[in-house]
Amino acid sequence: MKVILMWVNSEAGFYVVGLLQAKFEGYIMELYLDTSDVVAVKKLARIFPLAGVTTNPSIVAAGKKPLDVLLPELHDALGGKGRLFAQVMAASAEGMVEEARMLRAIIKDLVVKVPVNAEGLAAIKMLKAEGIPTLGTAVYGAAQGMFSALAGAEYVAPYVNRVDAQGGDGIQTVIELQQLLTLHAPHSKVLAASFKTPRQALDCMLAGCESITLPLDVAQQFISSPAVDAAIVKFEQDWQSAFGRTSL
Repeated sequence: MKVILMWVNSEAGFYVVGLLQAKFEGYIMELYLDTSDVVAVKKLARIFPLAGVTTNPSIVAAGKKPLDVLLPELHDALGGKGRLFAQVMAASAEGMVEEARMLRAIIKDLVVKVPVNAEGLAAIKMLKAEGIPTLGTAVYGAAQGMFSALAGAEYVAPYVNRVDAQGGDGIQTVIELQQLLTLHAPHSKVLAASFKTPRQALDCMLAGCESITLPLDVAQQFISSPAVDAAIVKFEQDWQSAFGRTSL
């Protein structure tokens, strides 16, 4: 354990939020891809230090592969390593629990995503009692996310860009949620989601997120830069001019 002094930017300037007892010493941030594209996962798993892959019903529907086919394929694309996340569709807590069991029958160590509404909170409590790990998803507020953590969710997923799109402040929501979990639910991790730009993801990392999940386009932007490409071309041209080759 160590103590971190956290600062937050406000209209009045910088001020001290407080001394928070943090659990970050020695941890490695978990990086996930938010996709159902098996080919892309296999390609990027070679490049990124991936902790796994997250999905949601819209992502799975776009790929048109049923979960009993998709999840094993994603598992193989990750080289048999990493965690997979899939979401329940039932409306009742009891239905969510039953679907969670079905998902775990496909991938035994899968993390079950549960929407954080009234029935979802009840389901998270029930799944916690069964030893099934959950992620509280569709989180639009820090208090909402904290309640899912207190119910037993291992991960909590605030929707950064969607909060922004509704006129809120997605990064501030992440900062507040991170503080709440550190203070009141240290067993849970923020898994920030819903990004449109690398800057949003970077701000979440700077806020202390222990895990983030990136859509493919944002992940690609982190490793693609015209300026970097231009610099490499210039190095090759200079080396070729001096030594007649582009290798050492």
